[in-house]
Amino acid sequence: MRLHVNLTVQNIAESVRFYSSLFGAQPALLKEDYAKWELTDPPLHLAVTTHGSKSGVDHLGIQLEDLDQLKEITGRLTGTSLPVVEQENTACCYAKSNKTWVSDPAGLAWEVFHTSEQIPTYGAGGQAQAPQDAAAAPPACCARNQPPM
Repeated sequence: MRLHVNLTVQNIAESVRFYSSLFGAQPALLKEDYAKWELTDPPLHLAVTTHGSKSGVDHLGIQLEDLDQLKEITGRLTGTSLPVVEQENTACCYAKSNKTWVSDPAGLAWEVFHTSEQIPTYGAGGQAQAPQDAAAAPPACCARNQPPM
């Protein structure tokens, strides 16, 4: 398990230089609109992308090693009074993943996910829309609308 942080940035090249220096490592994946580091020390999955609506933290998350962990955490989140959105085999951020989305009481989006494989495109059409019954949850891809407060 590792913490996931997704940042929206204006310039991928500048961000890659900065975060590569900060972590002493090059990105595990680098595209013209996206870069990610999968670090073990600290256990961090950092993604930077130009797909968000404004610069800064887009969402936080937890990257999991297996689907059983995802099922366990999803069960705990479903026990809260907050809307939870589950997604299977979603194409996002150059990866195919199963995900659970929830926004905390302050409106900060959290993504809990297990990635099964890397894919050659950013996502299924880029800016997907949130499901109608879960207006507070993000859409199918990491590029998402801000949840209402």
